[in-house]
Amino acid sequence: MPEAPTIDTGNTAWLLVSTALVLLMTPGLALFYGGLNRSKGVLNMMMMSFSAIGLVSILWLFYGFSLAFGTDQGGVIGNIGDYLGTKTFLGEGDLWGATAENPSGTGIPLYVFMAFQMMFAIITVALISGAISDRTKFSGWLIFAGAWATLVYFPVAHWVWGGGFIFDLGALDFAGGTAVHINAGAAALALVLVLGKRAGWPRESMKPHNVPFVALGAGLLWFGWFGFNAGSELTADGITGLAFINTQVATAAAVLGWLIVEKIRDGKPTLVGASSGAIAGLVAITPACAFIAPWAATLLGLVAGAVCALAVSLKYKLGYDDSLDVVGVHFVGGWIGCLWIGLFGSSEVNALVANDGLFMGGGVKQLGIQALSALIVTVYSFVVAFALGFAIQKTIGFRISREAEIDGIDLAEHAESGYDLAPAGGGSGGGAFAMAGIKPASAPAEESSPVSEKISG
Repeated sequence: MPEAPTIDTGNTAWLLVSTALVLLMTPGLALFYGGLNRSKGVLNMMMMSFSAIGLVSILWLFYGFSLAFGTDQGGVIGNIGDYLGTKTFLGEGDLWGATAENPSGTGIPLYVFMAFQMMFAIITVALISGAISDRTKFSGWLIFAGAWATLVYFPVAHWVWGGGFIFDLGALDFAGGTAVHINAGAAALALVLVLGKRAGWPRESMKPHNVPFVALGAGLLWFGWFGFNAGSELTADGITGLAFINTQVATAAAVLGWLIVEKIRDGKPTLVGASSGAIAGLVAITPACAFIAPWAATLLGLVAGAVCALAVSLKYKLGYDDSLDVVGVHFVGGWIGCLWIGLFGSSEVNALVANDGLFMGGGVKQLGIQALSALIVTVYSFVVAFALGFAIQKTIGFRISREAEIDGIDLAEHAESGYDLAPAGGGSGGGAFAMAGIKPASAPAEESSPVSEKISG
């Protein structure tokens, strides 16, 4: 006879902490993106992240969790009736992973696992926003966020983690290389193409307005990412420790990789570069953190930092205005990490690796599976995001007017600003305006010279 269902308090406590860490990542993302943005759009940029917390949390409770982790329906979607938000799950048998043979499952209450995965859904949606800063109607963003989460993230999470067809292919994604970063990066590229370039880009230099914000946001993301990666083991065991150390060394190496590229290419390493390198390393190690040895994680970080530092310049060559380099960091970094499993994944490290990586003596089978899974998610997310963005643009409108963009999206969309730019002492043309090199808000905008209206970093 199987023993009665029992909560594992250690595993539950670890996952509760990890859940809180992953939630902290979204405000961290808001600071990171907000600092990279221009000062006249910082609040709108941060609002897009905070609104994702509000919207996606509710959708996840009522039907998202069911679609992602409900009983598999043909390898495509979960049974929406399994975990509807109108139900309650407080019985002694409501433990995640519980079966007749193992009634305790992981020993984690279902609501704790639901909350943990909720945080993943939130930040995946929020990641997209950085690509479309300074030019997106807030109402359009909310409609897109809800529709994309429903049509893309929830099904893709099922494909990858909930027993769907990508899972059945044998693709490995420990914490979100395909389901989170490639998924969000492909959607970001689609929206950039729908919305077009910001006014003045690339003629104007649109620098980050607050580099300390960028570094603080990156630090909070780095801190929270231990819950993201190590927490994905659910239990507190040796694999948890491996994911933890791999997250640290890969991120550290990526900082160095990015700075090396900056030094060679530009002559000077920058704090923005170090912060961006950290994010690139965190992205790349996410899918692979539990499947490779620490030395391979270090090499992954170096490669991801260097390659992503080069990839962010592609937008200038290809002509798409990805405002805060979501494609160059998350899409490219996600692909690198996903493929790395096919190169360095080891069954000696983790028994879940059925096929050792190419450089570990296992041939190309796992590499091909990884590439196929990433390609499927890329195409699906891009196509649906493009269709949603196009439909929103043609109906309620997705992009703000040129005048509102030049004057500042914060004022146009939210009637507030991140900084008090009024001249000191009631004088005209002095104070913060003079220091920023712009005219007071009361001055008429000159359509032909957006440079004079831009609040530069």
